[in-house]
Amino acid sequence: MSFKADKIDEFLINFDANKEKIRNTKGCHLLELYRDKTQTNNFFTYSYWDKDQDLENYRNSDLFKNVWAKTKVLFSEKPQAWSVDKC
Repeated sequence: MSFKADKIDEFLINFDANKEKIRNTKGCHLLELYRDKTQTNNFFTYSYWDKDQDLENYRNSDLFKNVWAKTKVLFSEKPQAWSVDKC
């Protein structure tokens, strides 16, 4: 996720306020936030879910809708997301 430079603090406050709620969502075992070392307006979340359906349930929850509504207006570029399998 790439954020407008003047919106980074707003993103971090929102993430901090909601990270434990997300971590406590059924099926979530891990949620971490990473920041690019050179392009410091770029952030990555990494989460681990029991099942694809658990992630989909979260994406359809009021929690996600509220977090996303506050996050998406802060982007400087279209966000990207991947679902991957551990090898």
